[in-house]
Amino acid sequence: MQIIIELPDDIANQLQVQPTNISRRVLELIAADNYRQGRIGAAEVHRMLNLSSRWETYEFLKREQAYLPYTEEDLEEDVQAIRNLRATE
Repeated sequence: MQIIIELPDDIANQLQVQPTNISRRVLELIAADNYRQGRIGAAEVHRMLNLSSRWETYEFLKREQAYLPYTEEDLEEDVQAIRNLRATE
């Protein structure tokens, strides 16, 4: 899919952006935002941005502060799962 974004020339000049750079940045913002919302996973981010490795994907997500929400309930479930595993040892 190709998306065209129109930006007034004076604003583009003020932002000092090049067409290829802004296209990439918009794609990155879309990927990070959708990852944050849980709509896509790291594998989809990797594919969208054509990153070279899983580690590069994680670096990108960290840089964008794109963390999936981790609630106290999630933590409690993880703690309980660990307790259950330890009880079976």
